[in-house]
Amino acid sequence: MNSIDRRSFLRFSAMSGVALGGAGLLAACGGASGTSADGSSSDGSKYGKVAIQLSWIKNIEFAGEYFADSKGYFKDAGFGAVDLVAGGAASTSVEAGLDTGKVWLGLSAPQTTAPAILEGLPAKIVGATFQKNPFCIVSSAAKPIKTPADMKGRKIGVQDTNLLIFNALLAANGIKPSEVTIVPAQFDPTPLANGEVDGWVSYVTNEPITLASKGFANTNFLFADFGLPLVAETLTVKQSTIDKERDKLKAFLTAQIKGWKDAVASPAESARLAVEVYGKDLKLSLDEQTLEATAQNDLIVSAATKSDGLFTMTDALIEQNIAALKTAKIDIKASQLFDLSVLREVYAENPGLK
Repeated sequence: MNSIDRRSFLRFSAMSGVALGGAGLLAACGGASGTSADGSSSDGSKYGKVAIQLSWIKNIEFAGEYFADSKGYFKDAGFGAVDLVAGGAASTSVEAGLDTGKVWLGLSAPQTTAPAILEGLPAKIVGATFQKNPFCIVSSAAKPIKTPADMKGRKIGVQDTNLLIFNALLAANGIKPSEVTIVPAQFDPTPLANGEVDGWVSYVTNEPITLASKGFANTNFLFADFGLPLVAETLTVKQSTIDKERDKLKAFLTAQIKGWKDAVASPAESARLAVEVYGKDLKLSLDEQTLEATAQNDLIVSAATKSDGLFTMTDALIEQNIAALKTAKIDIKASQLFDLSVLREVYAENPGLK
């Protein structure tokens, strides 16, 4: 199974029916922390067991977490165990998991976390794995769509849950919805390969690679390069974690940084861990996962992360994200959504991690 059937870019429905006021009680009972009321852990470790919700199935996207777990970085940081909880189309959102206390930290995205915060969830993004979101428009190399303007008069396959962000892409580039023919789609890009549509909303690290492996030559452009520079795979926690478990969070981020440095340095081993260990039941393709690992490095590493460290966001990038969210009709302040202070402390105390 490959991750062609990518999760929605805006999963507002996942928060529906969630009682935002109930998180405190569940978290106070221990929830995902594995610690008792006095702060001691049941397994003898400093921080006990925590549950980390991934944003998708256990494929290559979480190679850094696999390294941090398999090489003992989490254990060295003081955690008895880190439970990597797979996400997916049928799972609840990271935000819902945080709210109910079922997870301690989750990998999400600004466009999913921001609406939850505006609805009352006390949470913050403390770091961003992907400096650019992977969303793109993929098209046939024989009839390429290289810019948003090229979509005018063309048929674009758009999943229902991606319609809001696709419309934001149009708005950011001065294109009227009437200038593009939107074709309702699922997540399998076969209609693109069959010529039923001219373009397809996809992940640059997924569909372009899987389509090429099946002999369909293609090209793409990133949403992030045309007015929607949103980050992705963001590390999201409740405000109480920042306020009351700061050292624990810093320890976790330190292990994460070490894991992702290894993942970036070794796409082949990243793919092996995904295919043979953590995503073994998914029957992933080693060749495709290796290609995807290499491709996602371009989204993870930037000039800023090379100087400031992985997961960091510059003030300019934060403001760009706030502006992009506003284009998607999500109006939120940077101070409501982001808190990079914990990560900055980690690098200040451990400059060798950069």
